[in-house]
Amino acid sequence: MSELINVLHVVGAVFIVGPMAILPMTAMRAIRAGEAGQVGLLAKSTSIFSWLSVVVALLGFALVGLAPDEFDLSVTTPWVLWSIILYAIAAGLNLFLVVPTLQRAAEDLRNGGASRYPAIAAGSGVVSLLLVAVVVLMVWKPGS
Repeated sequence: MSELINVLHVVGAVFIVGPMAILPMTAMRAIRAGEAGQVGLLAKSTSIFSWLSVVVALLGFALVGLAPDEFDLSVTTPWVLWSIILYAIAAGLNLFLVVPTLQRAAEDLRNGGASRYPAIAAGSGVVSLLLVAVVVLMVWKPGS
């Protein structure tokens, strides 16, 4: 059973968390092109993928719970704990900074206002760096 959950966790990371990180960068291209409708759609898609990423996190918790005793894993294992913290910050930034800013940018583009490009670039860049750090921790597993 743990192999199936592990596969689902990795597949979810690729096909759910990956778009969660990449879609805002695609939206920045749409902002530069002045495509308000596409920016709005990408804001909604980013929100959906960010919420779906919780499933990937839950699968990670399941993996920790199913880990053999010889690995001595728990949510307090440092690399697991830091992965959880960094993911939570990334998801929070996406949901409460990047997505709302994308939505405002789409509205501003419709009304001829500012693009909010710098805030979106900074927020999505930090989200991507945090998710890269999570991947590094998942692979490296320092202290294991």
